Formats: sequence, C-alpha cells, structure tokens
Amino acid sequence: MELKAVKFEVVATASGAKIGILKIARPEAMNALNQQVLRDLKLVVADLGAKREIRCLILTGEGEKAFVAGADIKEMENHSSAQAREMALSGQGLLSQLENLPFPVIAVVNGFALGGGLELALACDFILASTKAKWGLPEVTLGLIPGYGGTQRLVRNLGRSLARRVALSGEMFSAQQGYEWGLFAQLSEPGDLMNVAMKTAETLASRAPLAMAWVKEAVNQGDDRTLAEGLKLEAELFGRTFETKDHTEGIKAFIEKRPAAFQGN
Repeated sequence: MELKAVKFEVVATASGAKIGILKIARPEAMNALNQQVLRDLKLVVADLGAKREIRCLILTGEGEKAFVAGADIKEMENHSSAQAREMALSGQGLLSQLENLPFPVIAVVNGFALGGGLELALACDFILASTKAKWGLPEVTLGLIPGYGGTQRLVRNLGRSLARRVALSGEMFSAQQGYEWGLFAQLSEPGDLMNVAMKTAETLASRAPLAMAWVKEAVNQGDDRTLAEGLKLEAELFGRTFETKDHTEGIKAFIEKRPAAFQGN
C-alpha cells in the first residue's frame, strides 16, 4: 500500500496488543485535506476495517502547528455544483467508514482543527487536544457550509445551540473553550500530548475488542433511534457478549484478581 500524504505505523504495547498511528503528513500545507490525502486515508481506513489485530487507532497531524487546518481551498476553486456535491458525499463516506471502525479511534488535535479537519476529528470516538489547539468551522467565511458532516456531528457533540454558534459564526475557538463545551475529552500541554494519547490507547487496547465494537455500535446507532429502540439494541448487544470467550475470560480474571487476557473472540 503506497501512501504519499499520510503515514501509518503499528506499534505493540507491553502486552503485545497492537495500536495503529495514522498521521496526516502535509506539514508544509498545515496538513490540509487535498485529494491525495483523502485517497490515502481511504486506502488506510479500508485496510484497517479488515485488521482484527488492531486494538486502537490514534489519528493526528504531523508537526505541532496543525491537526488538519481544513480542506485545500485551491482545489475547490473551479468546482461545479455537481462536483461539490460528489466531493461532499465522498468525504462523508470516508468519515463514516472511520467512525464505524470496530475499535476505538482517538483524534489527537495538536494544533489547528478547522473545517474538514474538525469534521475529521468529530468522526473519531473522542478527541484529545493540545492546550494550544484552535478549532472551528470557518466555511461561512468563504460562502460555503461544512460538507463532511460538520453540521450533523457537531450538533450531536455540542447540542443545537452551540453547534449553531460555531457553524454560523465561522469563528475560531480555543482549546479551553472546546474542553468546557465537552468537545475535547482532555487537554494536555503540547509536549505531553502524544504520551497521554499513547497511554490512553494502551488502556483501550487492553479491553475486550468485541465488547468495545458493540459499545461503538450501541452509541453510534442509538443516536438515530428513540430511547426505547436504543435500549432494545443495548440489550441485544449485551446478550451477545455472553456468547464470547472474552466474556468468560473477563469474569474469570475478575474473580481471580488478575488482568484479563482478551483475544477478541
């Protein structure tokens, strides 16, 4: 798999669990999402969907200035309406694939996360951010609206009032504001951010893989259901865990007061 604009590596924890690290690698362009980045991301995400050995993925941007500073605006200059619509649908499809990977995905926002960059982070399970991070949806300042799910995922994270404030104003917000509003799960000093991310990923990688996949399914699908329907889904998935060897191992390890050795089956 030849990648030109992103970097991907797999590292093993002390227990042998594997963590993927995916970096947008266009620091000279603030890691802006051009067509090459999107093609590379599609290749990696499609491949990750089949990799059962990966227990957690860290997604970040190369360098300290930006996670992803937005889409590459120059590529959009001569788009027709039909081309713009197709671009949005393609990007939405990629982010939905990322969102539905069967293991936790952590966005590590080390600088600017604007426009498409924020939309990319929102497709992850949660966001860890640098205290110097800046974020927002500036599309209205260009006469555009978010196209990669920003108007939909942000409202699910912040609620309608704050999501409208962000998307309608086009303003850039601070890391502290993102933390106070609940967008960022945790803030860290820039020099500590990746260490915090790795420790978080190691914790997640030690958990039962099937159980985590079903937690994601319950949360993601529950957003689109009534409470009664969501509870029914949760009960179904809860019952399914009792068919796994990991459930047996987890309970046995708890009784024996030792760490569980989950195998993902």
